[in-house]
Amino acid sequence: MLFREHGRAVYNHCFRLTGDWAGAEDCTSLVFLEAWRLRNKAEPDGGSLLPWLLGIGNYVVRRRWRVARRHQVLMERMPAAGLLEDFADEVVGRLEDQERIAAVRQVLDRLSRSDREVLALCVWAGLDYAAAAEALGIPVGTVRSRLSRARRRLDKLAQKNLGRCMEPSAAAWQPTGDRTDAVRPYERKA
Repeated sequence: MLFREHGRAVYNHCFRLTGDWAGAEDCTSLVFLEAWRLRNKAEPDGGSLLPWLLGIGNYVVRRRWRVARRHQVLMERMPAAGLLEDFADEVVGRLEDQERIAAVRQVLDRLSRSDREVLALCVWAGLDYAAAAEALGIPVGTVRSRLSRARRRLDKLAQKNLGRCMEPSAAAWQPTGDRTDAVRPYERKA
């Protein structure tokens, strides 16, 4: 009943404030939603509820402007939209890296636990011999010998296992040198 009586007036008021037909419709809907929510505060005994509804309309339109202003400020802070970079090369690189890491892990897993620990502390963590010895609770000479043994064993395993993973060897039938003719021409047998 309230909407039938005052809906057109509220819509016209919202339209005058926004200058937008769709915006006025949205605001009118919100006015009556707020009126329903605040229905206990309404005082219908004093006459028409139109001033109360128009006051809610003012509030709804102001809130709409604030939201629009905040949205505009946020959008201005966003970086300009550009073309997305082609990530195919990155994906291929990551896949190749995963293969290499798996091969390296296989080689490292063939080292003893004590050699891996010394290698991790001295080479990867950058500790000197004394600090690694303290961390492992062993003499400095043991750290040196384990590290030397680990490096020799790692070098042998890497040459044996990682060589084929890193660079494929040329097949016996594939010509070497000039890469323009990667496959021998077809020879017809007589």
